[in-house]
Amino acid sequence: MKIRDTTLRNLDLNLLHAFSVLMEERNVSRAAERLLIGQPGLSTALKRMRVTLGDELFVRVGRGLQPTARALAIAPAIEDALAGIERAVRPPTAFDPATWCGEFRIGMCDNLEMVFLGPLAARLREEAPGARVVAIAASKRDSVQLLEQGAYDFSVAVHNEPASWHVRQHLFDQHLLCVYDEKQINLRTPVSLATYANAPHVVVSSEGNLTTDVESLIENASGRRRDIVASVSRYAAVAPLLQSIPAIATIPETIGRCMERLYGLQVFSPPLQVPVEPISMLYRRLDLADEGQVWFRRLFSEVVAYTLATSGCKGALGRQAV
Repeated sequence: MKIRDTTLRNLDLNLLHAFSVLMEERNVSRAAERLLIGQPGLSTALKRMRVTLGDELFVRVGRGLQPTARALAIAPAIEDALAGIERAVRPPTAFDPATWCGEFRIGMCDNLEMVFLGPLAARLREEAPGARVVAIAASKRDSVQLLEQGAYDFSVAVHNEPASWHVRQHLFDQHLLCVYDEKQINLRTPVSLATYANAPHVVVSSEGNLTTDVESLIENASGRRRDIVASVSRYAAVAPLLQSIPAIATIPETIGRCMERLYGLQVFSPPLQVPVEPISMLYRRLDLADEGQVWFRRLFSEVVAYTLATSGCKGALGRQAV
């Protein structure tokens, strides 16, 4: 056992508190009154301190107590230690977004960033003007790893069943939408499955793949394979590409509606049944009760709900966190 362990075992926090009060009062009666204990109890505490530290600490001079050189030497360090402990265990002040200055960090892919970061930043400027929001590139593949590394406060993506030390909160169901530029390709609506399957297509793949999960759905429904003419690594490149070539892109509805509004592209629902993706928020269970994090997660959920409602998306909110 270390010497430090033996010393601390015999010198508990109450003794340090009693020492501090004795240093201030220099009187046993007044010190005992402040400590809410009797004089015999304080005398017993002082005896324990003397044995542990090997010094008289306080000697009686008239009606008061005079600290020894040893007591005077250790008093500042004990005061600093008690003040530090008091700060550590003091109940935290309530989170006030209006006066808080700091940084919130979110992990998300570029299509979600393009759709939600603007409205989120606007709300933050209104309610927490001293706060900053930082978006970190993340995908389903690496979102959990980056969360555990502390890269961001929470991740927004398609998340699998979470670990016991994580919390997953459903945000909305992501549908797919087809987008195109009528100046480049002339499509008669409603677009048939045959027309859709025969048209040139653009896909999005960060790894440069030319096939996606949609390929097997089209082949099973029509017996045809899509004519993929280009693959881009980010959704931000889709709209400029569609304005340059005659093609269709089948992308998440949220970013599709955004491109419809910003770039004047045309949209239609895929002419076949395609699965939806559950978009969720993933955060650490240790942040479950953090007031600032709770406030920010609630704000982000409100921004998502409002953005979906005003953009005409089908995404449905409201599943419980797991």
